[in-house]
Amino acid sequence: MPNRLALESSPYLLQHKDNPVDWHPWGEEAFARSRAEEKPIFLSIGYSTCHWCHVMEHESFEDAETAAALNRDFVPVKVDREERPDVDDIYMQAVQLMTGQGGWPLSLFLTPELRPFYGGTYFPPAPRWGKPGFPQLLAAIAAAWRDRRGELEASAAEMLAHLAPRAERPEGAAAPGRETIAAAVRLLERQYDARDGGFGGAPKFPPAMRLELLLRHWLATKEPAARGMVEKTLTKMAEGGMYDQVGGGFHRYSVDAQWLVPHFEKMLYDNAMLARVYLLAHRAFGGPLYARIARETLDYLLAEMTPEGGGFFAAQDADSGGEEGTYYVWNPRSLAEAVGAADAALVAARFGVTEGGNFEHGETVLSIVRGVPELAKDFGRPEADVAAALAEARAKMKALRSRRVPPGTDDKLLTDWSALAIGAFALGSGVLAEPRYGLAAQAAADRILERCVQDDGLGELLHREKAGRAGIPGFASDYALLIEALLDLYEATFVPRYFAEAVRLQEVFDERFADPAGGYYLSAEGHDGLILRPKESWDGATPSSNSVAAMNLLRLAVFTGDERYRRRAGDVFASAAEVLSRAPVALPRLLCAVDFASDPPREVVLAGTPGRADFEALRRTVVESRRLNRVVAHADSAGATPALAALAEGRAGGNGPARAFVCSSFSCRAPVSEPDALAAALDAP
Repeated sequence: MPNRLALESSPYLLQHKDNPVDWHPWGEEAFARSRAEEKPIFLSIGYSTCHWCHVMEHESFEDAETAAALNRDFVPVKVDREERPDVDDIYMQAVQLMTGQGGWPLSLFLTPELRPFYGGTYFPPAPRWGKPGFPQLLAAIAAAWRDRRGELEASAAEMLAHLAPRAERPEGAAAPGRETIAAAVRLLERQYDARDGGFGGAPKFPPAMRLELLLRHWLATKEPAARGMVEKTLTKMAEGGMYDQVGGGFHRYSVDAQWLVPHFEKMLYDNAMLARVYLLAHRAFGGPLYARIARETLDYLLAEMTPEGGGFFAAQDADSGGEEGTYYVWNPRSLAEAVGAADAALVAARFGVTEGGNFEHGETVLSIVRGVPELAKDFGRPEADVAAALAEARAKMKALRSRRVPPGTDDKLLTDWSALAIGAFALGSGVLAEPRYGLAAQAAADRILERCVQDDGLGELLHREKAGRAGIPGFASDYALLIEALLDLYEATFVPRYFAEAVRLQEVFDERFADPAGGYYLSAEGHDGLILRPKESWDGATPSSNSVAAMNLLRLAVFTGDERYRRRAGDVFASAAEVLSRAPVALPRLLCAVDFASDPPREVVLAGTPGRADFEALRRTVVESRRLNRVVAHADSAGATPALAALAEGRAGGNGPARAFVCSSFSCRAPVSEPDALAAALDAP
């Protein structure tokens, strides 16, 4: 019989509905049972596309004897980390304190008061790799709870004291500035892999936020080392196996230092952030590679991660038919079947397909091992002919691959992750001159505003939509990232509604999440079952809500002229002062906001009629400018957006010729009508 998870909507929880384990979802029913029966809780946290979560399920949670022990001695609780990032944040910190490392699946034992006293990640069914066998661990914990409960509860109380957020706002700390960014860049230079790009060794995760910080530093200083780190890393990732050379889009991370063999799951947030940094690099440095990768990544999201009605799914699995990576790998026979014998040798040379392979069972993860000029020389064919043959081969390989068992798609829509994608598509619509990307961004934003905003008087956000139902009170990440996306979308479209919604949501965010000591809590008061209110103190796989909020507040201050926003941003910086002094590279997105604050941003107001040639020429000039620290508004839309009145007052153009107004540091230039004059005003020191 299915367990209690059968009533849930999370794809991850539903994967476990037929386990013999008597799983409870996170909630008062489980907590009450733990208190009434005086049993500890076994808390298992994971997500639907997590490979080792699947392994532990098959080895332990589907095993009848292991399930019997869990059901007898514990109250088993299963949590989807993507639905409850607040729960995951608290208990991930606990495991990191206990073991020095974290990851998923996350496995913890809690007192009935939800305090953790023991934990780890994946546990095998029998002792190996220095880990205890899971059945033996269950027996040991059950015995300890029976015989030494007082010691475990004391340990849990001590752990809670370590987990409680501490005020980290040194009195008199100087506001972070260019020197803080420079310190982070020096640390990144020491961690940089000069051969393969990226930072550190294996495994390598795509460092999108660090690359944006380095790109901003190069724009400010023109330091060659900063540009070199960005260009090499982006190029190596694009050529490696972590990038899907056939279908576009990036896998989660590389298990090696060369970006070759990936962990094959594809996450929406990775692809959104990487598309953004490739777009920024294309705009800053030029060249076709970065534009191609950005375009293919956005097209992948449209083709495979966009439901009917707009929006973006959360992730795709690493496994196909129970095996990791089988959907993506090739051997000489499958390659010849796809492209034909005439081009098989050329394509194999391009992507490194060999008999021995570089993956399991003689299969090959595709990577670019030979460039078009080399192939043209080796095969005695014109470069244009080789390029055309490779493009045709990729299309044929994609067609053949589509007949394989596909990886599963996690079809929930998360407000915060979708917002990251909205921002990337809004940027791509301008940088790549692709209107369909702008339409995709608008459709996703409209879906969230229509389905994930509560009709409760405040208009609070919800975190998740699944199968047409929205739920879970929104987190700080939902507010901060959606506000950012709406500001991006307003700048891309000049639709007043998006700016007005950003301003309104910022008010709700401040009211529900602000910490009086500075910054924002991850959860609003009243989220169920939390032993404390977590607060994101660094940028992780996704940017911290505090990092994003700081940039939003600075942008809103420039848009509206309201200094309250700037003061709140200063409070966020101050609350992060201790982390920035110890480990500035832990907050690359916050340092992007520091960059914005350190360089007086340009206030750009365009007057005229969108769609008319003179207006679009000025808009294109703004889009193509490498300057990141600016805001852009449409004077003629300000009447529908009172918050923009101060910026646009007296500048509406009506049906007259298009003009651009550029101001900075309380000083305005004369309005211009020519793109060259606007470019000069944007690029001036």
